[in-house]
Amino acid sequence: MNGIFLTKDYNKERFWFPGRWIGGLSLVLGPIFLLAGELLRVEYHYYYPQQLAAFKEQPSLMAASYGLFTAGIILLWPGILLLVKLIGAKNPGWALWGGTFVILGLFVRMFHAGVDHLAYWLVKFQGLELATTFISDSYRYNYQGFYVIATILFSGMVGWFVLAIGTFRSRTLNLPYSIALGLMGIHSLGVLKGTSWDTLVAVGGLCVALTPLGLKILGDGPMPNISTTVKWLILIVIMGGIFFFVGQNA
Repeated sequence: MNGIFLTKDYNKERFWFPGRWIGGLSLVLGPIFLLAGELLRVEYHYYYPQQLAAFKEQPSLMAASYGLFTAGIILLWPGILLLVKLIGAKNPGWALWGGTFVILGLFVRMFHAGVDHLAYWLVKFQGLELATTFISDSYRYNYQGFYVIATILFSGMVGWFVLAIGTFRSRTLNLPYSIALGLMGIHSLGVLKGTSWDTLVAVGGLCVALTPLGLKILGDGPMPNISTTVKWLILIVIMGGIFFFVGQNA
């Protein structure tokens, strides 16, 4: 973690969002979930016909793979806000644009995750042939109508490069760590994109850059006592159960 630098006063404010614990856990867990999702589907070719065939052959495995990747995207956004805060202490311009583009890129990936989920259920209930035809037609006719997501499609790729430059210029991360962060900019975008060399390199770089930073942030301050930790864990489990129940029956 010698390549990680923190401003001395980032943790002294009375309140800041998302805070040390949520932001730090996000930086640790987000990249790990993304990598786990990538690795689970590594044996299948990254293009959509093979991904759909994998949905039929290994539905549980592929559901876990795409679910973990989606969970990683959801977990990542607080960490990006924390990273923006660290960069912004010295280089607000790089923090502003890098953070904005990366967050927009996360929105794009969540949109694609929704289509991926729909494709999974198409294979399950309508069959592989219909699902493949549906996705193929969606690619073929994608440019014949207005597509809102197309306006921000490549913001995520650009954003990671900008954010990486910001981490180096602000001395939040050193050069190797910043390069590792910027590798996320080569991660492919689109519907039903499986694992390939570029996605593994990109997510691997994200783990190298952000997970140690998250651990350092979590350790950079007082630790909660056992009773407080137990109360928070109980609250998280209860709220998680409620959210899951409502979501499943909505």
